[in-house]
Amino acid sequence: MKYIINGGKKLFGKVKIDSAKNAILPVIAATIMCDEECVIKDIPLYLDVVEMCAILEKLGKKVEVKENNLIISGAISSTSVIMAETKTLRSSIFMMGSILSNYRKAIFTYPGGCDIGKRPIDIHLAGLKSLGVKFSFANDLIYCDANKISGNTIELSFPSVGATENIMMASTLIENGITVIKNCAREPEIVDLANFINSMGGKVFGAGYETIVVFGVKKLHGTEYRCISDRISTGTYLLAGAICLGRIEVCNVNPNFLLPLIVFLRNSGCNIELFSDKIILENFSRPKSIEKIETGIYPGFPTDMQSLILVLQTISKGTSIIHETVFESRFRVVSELAKMGAKINISERYATVVGVSKLKPAIVTCPDLRGGAGLVLAGLSAKGKTEVGEIFHIERGYYKFDENLRNLGANIERIK
Repeated sequence: MKYIINGGKKLFGKVKIDSAKNAILPVIAATIMCDEECVIKDIPLYLDVVEMCAILEKLGKKVEVKENNLIISGAISSTSVIMAETKTLRSSIFMMGSILSNYRKAIFTYPGGCDIGKRPIDIHLAGLKSLGVKFSFANDLIYCDANKISGNTIELSFPSVGATENIMMASTLIENGITVIKNCAREPEIVDLANFINSMGGKVFGAGYETIVVFGVKKLHGTEYRCISDRISTGTYLLAGAICLGRIEVCNVNPNFLLPLIVFLRNSGCNIELFSDKIILENFSRPKSIEKIETGIYPGFPTDMQSLILVLQTISKGTSIIHETVFESRFRVVSELAKMGAKINISERYATVVGVSKLKPAIVTCPDLRGGAGLVLAGLSAKGKTEVGEIFHIERGYYKFDENLRNLGANIERIK
């Protein structure tokens, strides 16, 4: 599959942001802790969501989609998460905490996902070991025994999002147990998972801060829930307006989740208006380079936005230095952008970008999810025909991406 883009058009219009992929996936995993019906409302069928549901079904859960709602019910019949989907879906590892919480044993394959650098699960395993979980390893499989799981105080060596979520879930059904997780990840998706667990009768407190306390309960009940909107998709459409010029209104968003990006966009010359549930961006001139951009853990500038703002810097006036502090392979998109005339020099975890007046169309290939979305934005800005291949990466985390862009005036077609 590929996108064919005839770029060079300004973008105008409104786009409603869907629920966040990175919020939905752990919520889906958390339904394993409850045998009753859970309804997750207004679900965009990202490729990752489809694969996560496929794993649930293979484990024995009943999964239905009705009127854009995801309905999950029943108990799992297997605790062996050994299937093809786990090799491409890193978020399958979220099921470790939820299965151990409810069933006390599991077998996992090592998870896959985008090749953006080392993402070991040692922080997950260390945290779960502190709860009394025992692990053994053989033939690329992880054997988990949580028969002696109990509450404890855990300090994470790094505020890992996945590890925080896994430990939260593993602690939820430790009846009468108290788990204190220190140095937690603070992302909005962490808060969303805690809210979902609590809507089922869990007792998770402190999400969004550096310390989370989980009071274990005996059982969870069914619920209806709507996940938060996708802050990375929000930033993607805002950057599309900044790069291609025009006026973009993004709705169903929380501007507080994107403050570092909003500051950068204003400094680049964009006019931005903030409302309680929407953001309006206007830009009608070539942006100014941002002198230095450094990714970091939330509430810093998100690494998931790095490839996208890199594209903005390629067509901005001046020179920018981007420091990637989280994933060492986030610059894989650079070789593809070079085909489009971008001037980028990489030195270890730094990218020096000298802005050019315009990019040129080219045939490029998506290296990963966010890099792929960045190539689409580059193609939209380059006057002429650009072909973006291997777009399955993009569809892992963007729903109806081409349709939304066409509604903004882009000339983009999806070809099978």
